[in-house]
Amino acid sequence: MTNTSVTLASLAARLDRLESKDAIRDIATAYAIACDEHDMPRLMNLFTVDACFDAPNGSMVAKGKAAIQTLFEKTFKIRGPAYHWTHDITIEIDAADPDRGTGLVLSHAETTPNGVVSIAAMRYQDDYRRESDGQWRFAKRVISFLYYVPAGDYSQGLNHPDRVVMGGHRLKADYPEALPAWQAFIKTHGPLDLD
Repeated sequence: MTNTSVTLASLAARLDRLESKDAIRDIATAYAIACDEHDMPRLMNLFTVDACFDAPNGSMVAKGKAAIQTLFEKTFKIRGPAYHWTHDITIEIDAADPDRGTGLVLSHAETTPNGVVSIAAMRYQDDYRRESDGQWRFAKRVISFLYYVPAGDYSQGLNHPDRVVMGGHRLKADYPEALPAWQAFIKTHGPLDLD
């Protein structure tokens, strides 16, 4: 009987992990839709009270749900129509705490900051937490940009390290150049030959 109990317990844990991963994929999709629709109530319901939102380039940083709301209200105020979509998502549920998880979400966006039609490729490094109401939410989101350029600059956008355009300023891309694997490749094989 003990073996059956262990088997049932392990099956229940596996089922919970699968359902949790599916719920987390749903919040990643809900985030994209809420951003496009400027749906603040929906967006804010996706974050824990103590959540933080961050960007390595310092462009979007907020600690706590109220600060995240202010950040997005400010962002949406200067942005017209947009379309965000997610691609691949990897999710790991914490083996020691099934109410916590981490993930990486790859995505693109078409946006119009200050009326400039722009395109972006980004990834989100996330921490997730299942709260007492049973809902999974973002406890932390770190957005990193491969590029974020006016649509007219896209054809040459990847050829420059400063391929993130925000507020009229050019910033260095967050990745791939800063990633350990990229740096190890360059160290082993020398600089890229792009000519």
